[in-house]
Amino acid sequence: MTGEAIAIKAAALESYRVESVDLFSEFLDREVKLDVYLPLNVADSSQLRLMLVNDGQDLPLMPFAPMMSQLLQLGEIGPLLVVGIYCSADRKLEYGTADELDYMNRGSRAKYYRKFILKELIPWISAQYMVPTFKEKIFAGFSLGGLSALDITWKHPEVFSCAGVFSGSFWWRAKDLKHGYVEETDRIMHKLIRQGSYHSNLRFFFQTGCLDEMMDRNNNGIIDSIDDTLALIEELEVHGYQKETQIMYLELEDGRHDVPTWARAFPEFLRWVCGKS
Repeated sequence: MTGEAIAIKAAALESYRVESVDLFSEFLDREVKLDVYLPLNVADSSQLRLMLVNDGQDLPLMPFAPMMSQLLQLGEIGPLLVVGIYCSADRKLEYGTADELDYMNRGSRAKYYRKFILKELIPWISAQYMVPTFKEKIFAGFSLGGLSALDITWKHPEVFSCAGVFSGSFWWRAKDLKHGYVEETDRIMHKLIRQGSYHSNLRFFFQTGCLDEMMDRNNNGIIDSIDDTLALIEELEVHGYQKETQIMYLELEDGRHDVPTWARAFPEFLRWVCGKS
């Protein structure tokens, strides 16, 4: 490692501070564990973005703070305050689509999770860190947490301007495959997108891996995680969302449904959504 590289690495370790917090939620009736990644020495708080991340317990495994610090030190992204939200034992109930349960009644507490995000967490962040307004708010997540992040962003474009979804659980469906499932109508998030409309401020980042899974419901030679994501992108395009500027899709040939894959993809997401250019 060169002297310059060593200097950059050392500086990166000093550009972020991580605080672990337990925040009680009235809506969820439990303590919610948070990791708050705070950029240091931000000269202009009006340029600070806020990013919430579902399944925040996965971020330290990347590890996330050095990743963020290096991107910030190299000038590849602007200042970003990140809150990693740890999931609970009720993950399959709190994540999902808030206004429609899946065929197994999963997602039954998603409406309360959405209220926690909008009415408790964001106000707490603004008050705790004395940032009354952020340049923009971004919501990201992995797998089922990615579905939740997209659902909340899609329903609240007045709050969020971007969703980042890594290996999103877009198989989330209204009917079991054995009980009359119809792909064109029973994928819940696809239906919610169709029922929505165009908002010029919204952007979407999707990542999949060719080794995400083995399932291929319709036997078209494309695994479901990729098939479902591409179909969702098509639904967004029908509304007028444009690729590259409003929709970014990253497919990793050797990508799996795991933290190492998402760790590789996350810098690409950050550069796209928070890049200084």
